[in-house]
Amino acid sequence: MRGIVESVKKLLDMIKFPHTVFALPFALTSAVIAARGIPDGRTLFWILVAMVGARSGAMAFNRYVDAEIDALNPRTKNRHIPKGEISKRAALVFAVISYGVFVFAAYNLNRLCFLLSPVAILITAGYSYTKRFTWASHMVLGLSLAIAPIGAWIAVKGNVEPPAVYLGLAVLFWVAGFDILYALQDIEFDRRYGLYSIPALLGVRNSIYLARFFHGLTVLFLFLVKKSAPYLGFAYILGVIAAAGLLIYEHSLVKPDDLSKLDVAFFNMNGYISVTVFVFTLLSLVF
Repeated sequence: MRGIVESVKKLLDMIKFPHTVFALPFALTSAVIAARGIPDGRTLFWILVAMVGARSGAMAFNRYVDAEIDALNPRTKNRHIPKGEISKRAALVFAVISYGVFVFAAYNLNRLCFLLSPVAILITAGYSYTKRFTWASHMVLGLSLAIAPIGAWIAVKGNVEPPAVYLGLAVLFWVAGFDILYALQDIEFDRRYGLYSIPALLGVRNSIYLARFFHGLTVLFLFLVKKSAPYLGFAYILGVIAAAGLLIYEHSLVKPDDLSKLDVAFFNMNGYISVTVFVFTLLSLVF
């Protein structure tokens, strides 16, 4: 029994389970906007299950696909598979089970969610291969997480409407922007091994400028959510302004000649941003 518990703990650590906080609040933001309040308990439950299943499957599959690359990279060589703590087979089985949970949750939401679930799997799993052939890998990762708010909207309303699209675009550029910043750590490794990334192509300074531009687009699309859903209250605007302030602070931590605070910018600030948008959105609808 103890061995099973330890194995589960290692699997959850491998997929960085606490980082689900990055995308989950945006899915919940979309759900409450679609419902104009808190969705019914059943829908909310299956949205949460779908989110956890999809993200867990995507992360585990990424670790499976990148195992050999991770073993060569000094930054990632101590991950669970390169260290031999988890086998590639176990990671793949975990990914398949997680995606199965996601499909089951989609089935319990509505027909459209179920029909689109293979598309979501194709995108989220396919991302793991993109760094091998395209500089747009950051955008594909953004698209993978943009599925969350769009899917949550479909779960509540059974269709796709402009607020969901704008929120999805906001997430796409938000994720692509911070993934570009995160990839600054691997710029020399990517160039040496022929992997595709924006930093490897543009260099540190230009990559930071592009990430800033992407995050500017994030704020723009968040404002467009309000325009397309006028029933959102003033608290939502305050939330977007607060998120913009956090993005500005995040970029103040990352300088072309000083990347020492990159982990703080990536892990802390991005968690705060998604939670902030959700909390202020909920407040705007409740009050």
